[in-house]
Amino acid sequence: MNTDAIALIGFVSLFVLMLLRVPVGMAMGLVGVTGYSYIVGVGPALKLVGQTSMRTVTDYTFGVIPMFMLMGALVSVSGVSRELFKAANSMIGHLRGGLGVATVLACGGFAAICGSSVATAATFSSVAYPEMRRFGYPQSFSTGVIAAGGTLGAMLPPSTVLAVYAILTQQDIGKLFMAGIIPGLLAMLMYVTTIIIIVKVRPDWLPAGELKPWKERAQDLKAVWAPLVLFIFVIGGLYGGFFTPTEAGGVGASGAFILGVLRGKLNRTNTREALLQATRTAAAVFTVLIGALLFGYFLTITQSPQKLTAFLTGMGVGRYGVLAMIMVMYLVLGCLMDAMAMIILTVPIIFPVIIALGFDPIWFGIIIVMTVELGLIHPPVGMNVFVIKSVVQDVSFTTIFKGVLPFVVTDIIRLVILISFPILALWLPARMG
Repeated sequence: MNTDAIALIGFVSLFVLMLLRVPVGMAMGLVGVTGYSYIVGVGPALKLVGQTSMRTVTDYTFGVIPMFMLMGALVSVSGVSRELFKAANSMIGHLRGGLGVATVLACGGFAAICGSSVATAATFSSVAYPEMRRFGYPQSFSTGVIAAGGTLGAMLPPSTVLAVYAILTQQDIGKLFMAGIIPGLLAMLMYVTTIIIIVKVRPDWLPAGELKPWKERAQDLKAVWAPLVLFIFVIGGLYGGFFTPTEAGGVGASGAFILGVLRGKLNRTNTREALLQATRTAAAVFTVLIGALLFGYFLTITQSPQKLTAFLTGMGVGRYGVLAMIMVMYLVLGCLMDAMAMIILTVPIIFPVIIALGFDPIWFGIIIVMTVELGLIHPPVGMNVFVIKSVVQDVSFTTIFKGVLPFVVTDIIRLVILISFPILALWLPARMG
């Protein structure tokens, strides 16, 4: 049997295993090891499992993942999301659509120290949704704005998805984090603009909230100093070249713990909860990473990435035609699996194509993460929509998708802008110390 047939059987087997609900990391590892042992031999394949597993969990660079996850978990159990939403709500909640804008701003702030889309969507489903419903906001808008705001978690640093992309493609994690800042801020601005347009088109649809006195506003605003200091310290140190990404993760986790204790927000119970949460999530990510690396070795010996590169570059549709095909593939995959699994499964295959076409790998990382995140909210299946549904059980999937559609259109426009103007993603990384 030739290597093309073996690679094809491997891909089919992988998708069958995933459809049977075998965890993605396990499925990739199983197919990778089986395929590798068929071509090279069982002995070398088993040796590869041990070497890959040990190298992955002991690699200094990979330490950035559990450190930033711990930082996000500590911030999450400290109640920072509620403080951010309360501060934003105090300042602009009295305006029509103000609670929606406050949700977007708070999601952005929380995402900038959490790094997870799903965690952001889940958190604000319990923080912002009850408040919006209390003031008479429609269910569709309330859930739609939370689903869209949740996607900011993958773009704004410290994004776990961007860190994994950097590791898989051997790019600078710090530069990728910096590259996500302007597109992330652009996303927030465009979401806010979308809400303003909705208010203009349907002025009676989004009511005004409660006007609070300036003294109360100042107190609520003062409460968000801790996450602001933490973000500036970690990202500023990374941008200035004072920390490596792994050191920044360690500093961020330590800072989140110290600030939580000093503010009386962390006790033994919720610290233990944060440690367990970060450990479970990191273990899941490392399992998928090890599986992906094993699957990658199988792809390498079948030369699938090189053959795919030759095929796509020889199609005659131009570099942007190939890019469009890749993005459509990600949108379809968004209906089947989560963002991390998509990145880990596809990047080792797609990345050589991107390099051969002459695209900047940092810029492509931002574009592809944005496309993957769009897959998490667009119909018929969106992971963030399922997360919100699991928290807010009295709302239907149809209602959530109806509310998220204006933001899907906004995301598509943002993608076009970033493809047309790569400088938006590349300007900050080019100026790193």
